[in-house]
Amino acid sequence: MAKECSNRRPEALTDRHTHYCAGCGHGIVLRVIAEVVDALNIRERTIGVAPVGCAVLSYFYMNFDVTEAAHGRTPCVATGIKRALPDRIVFSYQGDGDLAAIGTGETVHTANRGENITVIFINNAVYGMTGGQMAPTSLVGQKTTTTPDGRDYEGSGPPMQMCELLNTLEKPYYIERVALDGPKGVRKTKQAIHNAFEAQVAGHGYSFVEVLSPCPVYQRLSPTKALEFVANEMTDRFPVRVFREKGRPVNA
Repeated sequence: MAKECSNRRPEALTDRHTHYCAGCGHGIVLRVIAEVVDALNIRERTIGVAPVGCAVLSYFYMNFDVTEAAHGRTPCVATGIKRALPDRIVFSYQGDGDLAAIGTGETVHTANRGENITVIFINNAVYGMTGGQMAPTSLVGQKTTTTPDGRDYEGSGPPMQMCELLNTLEKPYYIERVALDGPKGVRKTKQAIHNAFEAQVAGHGYSFVEVLSPCPVYQRLSPTKALEFVANEMTDRFPVRVFREKGRPVNA
């Protein structure tokens, strides 16, 4: 079981202040990743891969090797590192625009091959770094800079559900969706990320954790209301649960 969060800064986290906006979930997830890496005693073996997007500066905050990938190509870079250095613990840290838009093909094929990597997917239902445009995960009716009247179902289709999509494949080992909607959600997020890293350490194959995350600035809400948006509206479209465990689908 993953340990509870403490006030002590994890060894896998630097002392540099993050650039994230007030109420953003990225800082929480990066700390959780650092705590899990420390708990599993894998810091000297861990390599992170970050793409273009709000995750792009994560190498400033993680006290282990982190490399950058071209937009959407993060799973490819992670795959190459893991195949070249199979003793390393390799994870990608991606947002919804990167993973579910320009990188959809890379995401699906990496999961389909069952690569022994861990994927952490931050879903805040919007493009956060580039100005708040509609993302593949934006909700129907959600207002963004490119959908000022709200996402249109007929013209743009429904939000993409990546856990459900990847769960149709044969080779993924572990798939779970969690939500940063309060302290309980943070604890569940830490346990899910712990499970995903533990699966890689054991050599079981591809693990995927989707984290529903607040983005107060581009969700156009206060930090408190952004948490409520995650808890009430995002989880309605993106159910929080384990989809696959030990290589087998889990019934809802």
